[in-house]
Amino acid sequence: MTAYIKKAFKLIACLALISAVTSCSDSFFDLEPDDEVIGDKVYKTENDFELAVNACYSKLQTQMNFYIEMCEYRSDNLTLKAPTAGTQDRFDIDQFKETSANTILDDLWENFGNGIYRCNKILDKIDDADFNPVKKQQFKGEALFVRALTAFNMYRAWGTVPVARRVLTVNEALQLGRPTEEDMYTYLAGDLEQIIEENMLPDSYTGNDIGRATSGAAKALLAKVYLTFKRPQQAAALLQGMMGTYELLPDIADVFDVNNKMNREVIFAVRYNKNVVGEGHGAWYSLTNATDDNNRTKALINLYNGTDDTRAAMLDYIAVPGVNTYLMRKFYDTRDESTKQYGADNILLRYADVVLMYAEALNEVAYSASADSEALKALNLVHTRAGLTPIDISDVPSQDEFRKAVMLERQKEFPYEGHRWFDSVRLGGAKEAAAADGKSIQEYQYLYPIPSSEIERINNTDLLWQNPGY
Repeated sequence: MTAYIKKAFKLIACLALISAVTSCSDSFFDLEPDDEVIGDKVYKTENDFELAVNACYSKLQTQMNFYIEMCEYRSDNLTLKAPTAGTQDRFDIDQFKETSANTILDDLWENFGNGIYRCNKILDKIDDADFNPVKKQQFKGEALFVRALTAFNMYRAWGTVPVARRVLTVNEALQLGRPTEEDMYTYLAGDLEQIIEENMLPDSYTGNDIGRATSGAAKALLAKVYLTFKRPQQAAALLQGMMGTYELLPDIADVFDVNNKMNREVIFAVRYNKNVVGEGHGAWYSLTNATDDNNRTKALINLYNGTDDTRAAMLDYIAVPGVNTYLMRKFYDTRDESTKQYGADNILLRYADVVLMYAEALNEVAYSASADSEALKALNLVHTRAGLTPIDISDVPSQDEFRKAVMLERQKEFPYEGHRWFDSVRLGGAKEAAAADGKSIQEYQYLYPIPSSEIERINNTDLLWQNPGY
């Protein structure tokens, strides 16, 4: 990728891209500090590869900005009335006025590129290493999963992007162009299908390994790839096999309880630990006063009006004891007095997502007007968990109406979780949602502009061209 070039110049001597910091420690999932520096023995032993894989996960910890700025503020969930000091780039994204010079886009492009680089370093070396073959398969599967997740987020943001399956030299990176849609699909789906077909990842872990990518995480992500690339039949078949393998917790508050992490509804989450310096995070979506503007759109403010939807309470703000901070119940945690950090995980895939994707996929394959349709049953599993009366088939009398019901249910289920913008693009409601928020957008704005720094670096529009409209 072109972002590799930046890292090649900056970090050419650091082959592993792993430094002596806790976020790259060999106890990443134990989340304890470790100051060991990886040197000449890198990528030889099982421990070397575990360190390298943990560094791939640690990169995911640094990407919360993607879900906040490029997902939630782009959607009809959050908005800025006017820019303030330090929020001009966010304001431009929110108002669909961003340019290719937007620093949020530039920083995340580079961040994602570095993440893929880390994964490729492992995949380049692991087949030739000599250690436990079961562990080798697992580490390889984890690297493939993180690479696919990262590249998928890039695709959803920018469309087809230059991606490599191995580490490139600077000159090779300069010659790597944007792939076709089909090649991009093959890249993304191929990694995940390989994980599943070769049984690379276990169904679950124990002890300090809890939180690593599982076979279920690969399947859930692959289903989302299938739906994004308009392959609902494949998504439906895959998701059908996942039904019942996880659990919708009776009370959604338990899903996000920091004392109940990695529960039976969570499929994959970016892990944090506030008790370890560098492994926690700041106060996401925080307020300093309960009366502060929380930047919610009218659509989000009115989303649960007139219902007893239990999900509404997840968006309430609660005072954090001992600090001048209010946190949303969905991400609530107390602050560690020593590290000054919070420790809520960033849940990326959970069973409610699988269930609603299943309803979506079945409807996209063929609408069913039956009151006993599998799609309606799936939709109602999530709907009724929120304490609501089941949706009747007469409420969704056509494929389009059912699609809208899925989109609305997803908005109610996942606010602040980074789904809404890409859901509205995939399901066809982005323009309508923006219009309700007083914004007029065109289809080219479903994608972001390629950062100008990357266009200039390649300096060849036959290889890397700007997305139309920018």
